[in-house]
Amino acid sequence: SSLPEKKVIFKGLTVNKENMNKLMLTPLIRYPLPGGSALITFEEAKVAQRIIEMREHTVELSCGELEELEQCRVRVQAVPMEIPLPSALEIRLTPSRRSILLSALPSLDISREALLDKLELFFSKTKNGGSEVESREFLEDSDQVMLTFWVAGVAEPLIEKGHIQVPIGKGEYKVKISPCMNGDISNLQLQPSRCPRTVLLLGIPDVLSEESMRDALEIHFQKASRGGGEVDALAYVPAGRTGVAVFVEDTD
Repeated sequence: SSLPEKKVIFKGLTVNKENMNKLMLTPLIRYPLPGGSALITFEEAKVAQRIIEMREHTVELSCGELEELEQCRVRVQAVPMEIPLPSALEIRLTPSRRSILLSALPSLDISREALLDKLELFFSKTKNGGSEVESREFLEDSDQVMLTFWVAGVAEPLIEKGHIQVPIGKGEYKVKISPCMNGDISNLQLQPSRCPRTVLLLGIPDVLSEESMRDALEIHFQKASRGGGEVDALAYVPAGRTGVAVFVEDTD
């Protein structure tokens, strides 16, 4: 049978389909550096490229710390700084059977530790649908709390509720309960990516103090007459030691 015509108004959020199911990664890469090396970052990428193309550089040192004149120059090798970055990444997500995520937490004039104590006390009681809590923690860079119970099967009924009223102090607050997902990397492919403004210097002998060698390198590579330019940062690792360089996203 025919139904009467009815006007409807759609109220919702539209999204770009291409942006769905995408994972945003923020680079934070720790890269080991051998002894006798240095990382130098220039303000301009074209300067770094010019230094790499020249390949070998003769750096003049301060003779104040050296006895022999021929030791006042050292040769170093300039090579591109390439670090592995993910080109393809697949993550298999599985919900935890013992953990829940708590969000929409109230902003109260108490410490985070005190709030964790209140939440643990509430969710450890069976009358509230909980059980003995194994661990609790605020997630890094988040206002969400992850609660983990000692036994399985407690999380699912709480997640089905979606929200729960939690008494804290003199008030009662509606807290959101969400599933806690565990992610396992099932496929990871890497490809080298060159840092456009950074150069790796190798073969630096241990003939000066760390500070003096760092100054000598910076003086040499900031001179336009030697192919250099303005230096943004320089890190030096003396021979016999090792270092770790931390790479983050270039926002310039």
